[in-house]
Amino acid sequence: AHLDTINLPMLSASVALSAGSAAITAPVAAPGRGAVRAAAPALMDKSGLEGFAKELNPVVGYWDPLNLAELNFWGAGDDATVGFLRHAEIKHGRVAMAAFVGYIVQSNGICWPWALTGGPNGVMHSDILAAGGPADQWDALPTASKLQILLFVGGLELWSENSYVLGLSGEKHYMRGG
Repeated sequence: AHLDTINLPMLSASVALSAGSAAITAPVAAPGRGAVRAAAPALMDKSGLEGFAKELNPVVGYWDPLNLAELNFWGAGDDATVGFLRHAEIKHGRVAMAAFVGYIVQSNGICWPWALTGGPNGVMHSDILAAGGPADQWDALPTASKLQILLFVGGLELWSENSYVLGLSGEKHYMRGG
């Protein structure tokens, strides 16, 4: 009934692009018995980070205008601080890329054809789409939907920080040598 709100070529392109990016960020199965794992990245302090930056990009080299690498976050040491900053940069970059794709999809009028909320007077995704641009669409979301999104992302964050879960996959926390 609501298929007229979907731009199928744009939806197809979005799905194809997101499927390709899943290969970059998808979790990898733990290696089997006898498989060789790559060495875990070593923790490094500021001097190691400066050399690594110069090796990766000789033109720009090391650039830390706020001197964040010199701070000792939570008294964990320089190498843990650098690990935290590197992990935060990667995570925020991924979130920014996902947000950009979401913004483009919403701006082009692409939405799911089913109801966002159940019941006889359920809110359709097309109702949210009709609110305007992506910022207006966020404002049009029911509060329960916003809370569900925030709790889901928070759950993912807690899961990714859990030392037990990391240990099961042969990983270590990024501030403890991982």
